[in-house]
Amino acid sequence: MSLTLGVVGIAVVAAFALFYRARTVRRRELLERHSITPEDLHTLLTAQQDVHLYDLRVPLDVLTDAEIIPGAQRMSPKEVRDNPNLIPKEQTAVVYCTCPGEESSREVLGRALKLGYSQVRFLRGGLAAWKAKGYQVEPYSQPFHLDTAQSQ
Repeated sequence: MSLTLGVVGIAVVAAFALFYRARTVRRRELLERHSITPEDLHTLLTAQQDVHLYDLRVPLDVLTDAEIIPGAQRMSPKEVRDNPNLIPKEQTAVVYCTCPGEESSREVLGRALKLGYSQVRFLRGGLAAWKAKGYQVEPYSQPFHLDTAQSQ
């Protein structure tokens, strides 16, 4: 009896591990399909392609690094979560942030994909990767409210 329980336990653990690995691989592939490198974004922008660009940093992040990619519109992740229609559904859109691991961008991307937005991508490495390539940034000078109670 205990041998049978041991075999069943091992089978359950193995099945769970396989399921988790397959899910991780699918998620990684999805993120890869919906990401863009700084070089590819730069190429699109210099070719004057119709790309909607969104800076998803929270106000505190903007305060510490008051630069933005030219042409980007700044919105907090909360604004996009509350009103996903701020991003066009049928047009190319790229979101970026400065979070380690692009958490805000990935969260917005995931929500957008669940709502049927097929042309949203996130900038791999965010603003830091863009700047590391030496691409142009400009000072962000628009007024904003420093909402310290706002969650990402």
